[in-house]
Amino acid sequence: MESEVVKTEMVLAATFPFKKVQIADKYPKGQSRGRQWKHLRLLLQAADATSLPPDRPNYLNIQSPPSIYPPKRYCDITGFEAPYVDPRTKLRYADPEVFKQIRMLPDEYVQSIPTQLLEQSFTNSEVTDDVKFNAYHVCLFKYLQRSSSVTLNVHLYLPEKLACKVSRGSKQLMGSKEAFRRIIFCVLLLLCVSCKCLTSEVNTTQLAVLKVDASPQHARKIPETLFGIFFEEINHAGAGGIWAELVSNRGFEAGGPNTPSSIDPWSIIGNESVISVATDRSSCFSRNIIALRMEVLCGDCQAGGVGIYNPGFWGMNIEDGKNYSLVMYAKSLENTELTVSLTSSDGLQNLSSATIQVAGTSNWTKLEQKLVAKGTNRTSRLQITTNKKGVIWLDQISLMPSDTYKGHGFRKELVSMLLDLKPQFMRFPGGCFVEGQWLRNAFRWRESVGPWEERPGHFGDVWGYWTDDGLGYYEFLQDILDSLEFARGSTNSTWGSLRVAMGHPEPFPVKYVTIGNEDCTKKFYHGNYLKFHRAIREAYPDIQIISNCDGSSKPLDHPADIYDFHVYGDSNTLFSMRNKFDSTPRNGTKAFVSEYAVSSNGVGRGTLLASLAEAAFLTGLEKNSDVVQMASYAPLFMNDNDLSWNPAAVVFNSWKQYGSPSYWMQTIFRESSGAVLHPVTINSMYSNSLAASAITWKASNSSFLRVKIVNIGSNPVNLIVSTTGLEALVNMRKSTITILTSKNLSDENSFSKPTNVVPVTRELPNAGEEMFAFLGPYSFTSFDLALGQQKHVS
Repeated sequence: MESEVVKTEMVLAATFPFKKVQIADKYPKGQSRGRQWKHLRLLLQAADATSLPPDRPNYLNIQSPPSIYPPKRYCDITGFEAPYVDPRTKLRYADPEVFKQIRMLPDEYVQSIPTQLLEQSFTNSEVTDDVKFNAYHVCLFKYLQRSSSVTLNVHLYLPEKLACKVSRGSKQLMGSKEAFRRIIFCVLLLLCVSCKCLTSEVNTTQLAVLKVDASPQHARKIPETLFGIFFEEINHAGAGGIWAELVSNRGFEAGGPNTPSSIDPWSIIGNESVISVATDRSSCFSRNIIALRMEVLCGDCQAGGVGIYNPGFWGMNIEDGKNYSLVMYAKSLENTELTVSLTSSDGLQNLSSATIQVAGTSNWTKLEQKLVAKGTNRTSRLQITTNKKGVIWLDQISLMPSDTYKGHGFRKELVSMLLDLKPQFMRFPGGCFVEGQWLRNAFRWRESVGPWEERPGHFGDVWGYWTDDGLGYYEFLQDILDSLEFARGSTNSTWGSLRVAMGHPEPFPVKYVTIGNEDCTKKFYHGNYLKFHRAIREAYPDIQIISNCDGSSKPLDHPADIYDFHVYGDSNTLFSMRNKFDSTPRNGTKAFVSEYAVSSNGVGRGTLLASLAEAAFLTGLEKNSDVVQMASYAPLFMNDNDLSWNPAAVVFNSWKQYGSPSYWMQTIFRESSGAVLHPVTINSMYSNSLAASAITWKASNSSFLRVKIVNIGSNPVNLIVSTTGLEALVNMRKSTITILTSKNLSDENSFSKPTNVVPVTRELPNAGEEMFAFLGPYSFTSFDLALGQQKHVS
């Protein structure tokens, strides 16, 4: 038996947010509303608000509704009586019991779908609330735009009886379950609006339409090199970071060339009455001549012996069952015995130990020993002890875990995080680290190549710590030419042959050289730059040369292939910079945004807010990728014990690591390099808090349309995504939505909560050229529409 239809009337202006409107209640007192229905009429018109019927309040006090609404449209809706807030989307639906019954319609009610009515197909699977609410705004925002008036009448009584009719002018379109789905969306969307009007509070949900032009004629290819990484020796990113060496100051050079010098962080085991240590210049290596002289004064030493220990970089991460390779150089005039051990930080827990014999000779001997850990300790140390009285010299003491990335000496877990970004280039070895505060502390590439034992290392005075130069590269006029020869020269050239000797006969793909770092305003930069430019161009004409001077506003006054651009600031700065390159001349020198980050005003270790502002900035770089060649976040790494520059993309200690929200934000852009860019426009009264971009990209044999949108505002947004020009059908089964958000703008990740702010990906059940989506406040959303077979053109 059909329920009685109880009707009321409502007239609403077409805009958001709606203020409270009093609606007469036509229900008799005491009557149950659980299974009742009522009829709502909503009038959408482009006339001034004052032209509404005189008995309706002019509650919006505006001249006209937003342009996204078609003029003079209206819908007659028979909808649900009782509001229901969906626990996931937080939006109002119908009475939960009735809604559940309709949502659970069985497959036998699915009928054939008229192709003239639909542009996407659906399987006979259960109709979920997501499908109905999110997907089918098309009857409102598509059919209403085709006619001066459209009437929708939906009579829903019991799940067993469904009647759906869409009237468009004099022509009727009849549909089955698919038409029902589309109409249900209108019911839910408009009822949602009406329910909001009945509440006593002002609703702050915004409405926006994102239009994507996916037509090939308006598309443009993004450079293959757009997004990469920038590695600098800062925050112990290399020494004590991605470089897996566990010993700090392994060659005793950190105290400087004058002896005796500090051996920090080495310390003695025992006291000065039984052991004496000091540096001297007796090393067998000509480029790093400092060695440690250790004299044992006791003939009957304490249990365990006396000697030295090294805590590494705030403790060594020693793990049960893993192998560690110890290499060191020693010299003793008499035969002696050394014990090498891995212990806890206080020396009480022995994790592994071995005895090494040192022959009495005046020559240095290379000693190697494998150590297998019998336990786990995250703050371990390396000990070298003896019980025999006498003098022994030690130098170049190295301890490396055996399970480094491809055996190359890098921490696997940190390299894995870099590879997950799919970087298309790497800027190396840094910015300020390269030039140093003083010239004597500049990074010299020659001193960073050759066997590791022979590298002297240097003090990075900008960031305040010593590095053994396990990683390397620098310039100066002949230096830079030699460094390029080392990277790219023939195998029989002077420096190319050294590359071969180090195990890499193939040239390295060095394609860009930056001259200086943030030096454009310095007195002698221009003159020196021209000398470098001329020398490099003559020797390597294909190398692209990068200037430090900004060419975004006016042309450069000197030759350059690319100019370097850095931007740091608070979240407002980065968000506003999304339009920085909109007015850049399109035929000039291209930009390399080699350093960008939100770095001030409560940024902590990297917050959600920072990542949202940076995401908006990157959508602007995508849009302007015809004048922006490359971009990289900075800094890349930060050891949690050294906060020289905060925040960073990846934070680590000796045994753990996590990505900041900014790191995870970048993973959503990793397919952009080499993708195809599509124009987008945002129609909204609140577009100053939104930023968007759209690309198509390929993975194996699949293609996707990715639509990204940042909502940096405090209000949620009802978003309509309208795509035109697609030449392929959308495959709903393979389409996904990814959202990066959190409860609070200041939320961060940490060692205890490494995934507190990370993207969450799920299926996108309403994927199509016309979509409705709910954007939460402070969120970054990516829609990946899987593209299937090509459309048939009639």
